[in-house]
Amino acid sequence: MRIVILRSAMDDLIRGREFYENQGEGLGDYFDESLAADIDSLHLYAGIHAMAHGYHRLLSAKFPYAVYYEIAADQIRVRAILDCRRDPKWVRTRLRG
Repeated sequence: MRIVILRSAMDDLIRGREFYENQGEGLGDYFDESLAADIDSLHLYAGIHAMAHGYHRLLSAKFPYAVYYEIAADQIRVRAILDCRRDPKWVRTRLRG
C-alpha cells in the first residue's frame, strides 16, 4: 500500500521539527528521521494500532508523538502527527477539523 501524508500532517511535522531544533542543534533532524521511520513502518504494520478519535494511532518509538492514520482502498492516509502531551480535548478537536 502507498502511504500518503496529508498537508495537515506535514504541517505537524514542520512544527515538531522546529520545536526540537530549538531545544538543541541537530535534534530537529533526529525528530524528522525518527518520525519518518515510524511512518515507514506502516508499510508492515498498518491497521494493528489501537483506534483513537476515529483513526488508528501509532505511537512514535522515540518522541512523545502519535501518528493518526486511516486505511482507505489502496492507501494509508496520515491525517495528523500530534504531541501526546497536548490536552486530549485539543487533539479530538484537531482531528475533527
